[in-house]
Order: sequence, then structure tokens, then C-alpha cells
Amino acid sequence: MKVGIIGTGDVGRVIGKGLADLGHEVKIGSRDPKSENVKTWLEKTKGKKTSAGTFAEAAAFGELVVLATKWDGTENALKLAGPENFSGKVVIDATNPLLFEPNKPPRLAVGFNDSAGEQVQRWLPKARVVKAFNTVGNTHMVKPDLPCGPPDMFICGNDGAAKQKVTEILKSLGWPAIDIGGIEGARYLEPLAMIWIAFFLRTNTGNHAFKLLRK
Repeated sequence: MKVGIIGTGDVGRVIGKGLADLGHEVKIGSRDPKSENVKTWLEKTKGKKTSAGTFAEAAAFGELVVLATKWDGTENALKLAGPENFSGKVVIDATNPLLFEPNKPPRLAVGFNDSAGEQVQRWLPKARVVKAFNTVGNTHMVKPDLPCGPPDMFICGNDGAAKQKVTEILKSLGWPAIDIGGIEGARYLEPLAMIWIAFFLRTNTGNHAFKLLRK
């Protein structure tokens, strides 16, 4: 499968490498395809079917697209990528709408009656957006290895077939998926990410994740 990655931060590079290791063709998109981040990633994925390009080139390339940008640059990145390049495609939204202020812990910039996931769906009205990967740190996004067994990945989106596709991708990366409903479920998953972040800030370790216990 051809995968486009929008964003060259830790999340985009980790997911992109994980999918490349599984044999997918991956093009990572950036404002500057010749940046050091991109060069380093291409070197680490040498021998895989990987390439780099602009946001628009990555979006057009991918049969599936992963959105992995910082929140304050997300809308502009999608404009640069061209909403038409996402039409009909499954888009995994891995963003969290974090607001950073001097000398304060991060907080959500969106909440209660809206979410980043819903905004992404509005910005890409012809795409099939599925929220995923936002409730865990990048070090455990691929093949999570924790003492109590694999954690769960919560997902949401309006398109059932798209969620099934994302569930299959998550399974290949070592994740059981739990579908919590429509894209408005991102209103709950993004605050859940804040619990992950708050514990990270208190413990200075990213070795934690969530699991739904069922009987």
C-alpha cells in the first residue's frame, strides 16, 4: 500500500518507518523535503520503499494518509497539501490540539463541543478521517512492548470501512483497536491524551499507555 505522511516530527517519522518496515511504500511530506529531519529519516529507512516530497506530493501519493503535524501548523499544512489530494482517502489523524504557553504545562486548545478530529474532517470534507495514535507517546506507537501486554488504541471516525482499514493497520503494528464511534469521539480521546501527557510530565517517562479492561 502507498502511504503518505504529512509531517516530519517524531510521530510522522516513527509511524512512517513502522509502515515501511512492514513493506508499505511511504512518502514523507514536509515544507522542506531537504531538511535534516528528512535526510536522517531516509537514511534510517534505507533499503525500504521510502521517499520524501512536499505536503502536496505526499498527500497525492498516498492511498492512505497519516496526519502527524503540530496542531498550530495543521490547517496550513493541509492547505499546502491541497484538500483535493485527500478526496476519498482514509486519513489517520494523529494530532492533538495542544496549546503551549510560557512557563505553563500544555493544555487543549479545542474541547467540549469540538475537537481537532472534527476540525480535520471539516477541513477535508471528502476524506474519511479516523482518529488514532493520539493517546500514546511516539516511542510505543509501533509494536508496543509493555509488561502487562499490549495496550489498546482507541479510534473514532464516521466511516465504518475506513475504521476497519485503520484497525487492520493498527493490528499489523501490534495494536488492538477499540472503536468508540463517530469522529465526535475525538472530544474524549484528545483529553485522554492529556492524561498521558500529565503523567509524563510528573514522571519524566513515556513508558505508559491505556488499556480497556473487560470481563
